[in-house]
Amino acid sequence: MSTIEESLRAIAERVKSHSSTMATEEAVKTAVVLPFLRALGYDVFDPTEVVPEFTADAVGKKGEKVDYAIKIDGEIRILIECKPISAQLEKKHLDQLFRYFTVTNAKFAILTNGRTFNFYTDLEATNKLDTRPFFVFDVTDFNSGIIAELRKFEKGTFDISAILATAERLKYTSGIKQEISKLIEEPSEDFVRLVSRNVYEGQLRAQAKEMLTGVVRTAFREVIMDAVKNRLSSALADTQEVIEKIDEPTADEPEVVTTEEEREGYMIVKAIVRDTISPKRVVMRDQKSYCGILIDNNNRRPLARLWFNRSVKYIGLFDGENEERLIIDSLDQIYDHSERLRGTAKKYGEIKASIADGG
Repeated sequence: MSTIEESLRAIAERVKSHSSTMATEEAVKTAVVLPFLRALGYDVFDPTEVVPEFTADAVGKKGEKVDYAIKIDGEIRILIECKPISAQLEKKHLDQLFRYFTVTNAKFAILTNGRTFNFYTDLEATNKLDTRPFFVFDVTDFNSGIIAELRKFEKGTFDISAILATAERLKYTSGIKQEISKLIEEPSEDFVRLVSRNVYEGQLRAQAKEMLTGVVRTAFREVIMDAVKNRLSSALADTQEVIEKIDEPTADEPEVVTTEEEREGYMIVKAIVRDTISPKRVVMRDQKSYCGILIDNNNRRPLARLWFNRSVKYIGLFDGENEERLIIDSLDQIYDHSERLRGTAKKYGEIKASIADGG
């Protein structure tokens, strides 16, 4: 785990557990911003590197300060303004950053309330801070993509050109994601018309519009959920295949011994599903931990697993999204799950065997 990731996890836990105590800017600075800067490799105890309460001579309003200025190789490159954690970050909070950006060599500005971090630069007009951030992340909800972007701001690898190379794409991606989120929650009339014009033939009067708006909202969410489920199912299948390969004996390990009980259990399962799927497609593949019963000898088409290598015996069924293990006291109890086994076999019934089948 990277230093940045470890630090962000610690900060995230702090924000989740103690956000009620971060009601002031000072609390946000101490609990979140300074640890965040340390995670990026900056010496927060060196006032020539992390400059607190930074002021510039030529500024629009005399006496104004920016909470922090970050110097890299002696040049101010990043300006940071902090707000209480309860504050909603808005355009009005950019005033000080906007003025200081034009009179320093800063190339980036960060506005944060301790939970949300908004990163700005000058994509639209040189030396003039954009009003829309190019990168936004929630410290309590980050992922590997966010970590990759943050690494570009590390002291040791800070590279303005590298950051700007993806800044424009990030900016518009972020904006479009926000618009999509709005459409999911409250589909606009134009959007409802667009997606329903090929499926609804009537006129879009008030009643029909209200009905279709609800339908579009539901359909939008279901499309996303289906995509997530498909990705998860694929990931689980890939993971299971890796686990099963690891579970197979190596040259230095004794071969797997198939017991008579496992053979009999396999024959019972095969007999149960013979009217649903060709028995030739039902194959046994024994592992160290369990005896697998597969369709087409394919790890991604599991029919059942016999967990017999222990004092309590289980049968694993696959008619749901994941394996469900059920205790059985005797082999005869496999017949109690006949309908579920047939249901799983039926799922593979239309799949043509991709390899030669064993008996």
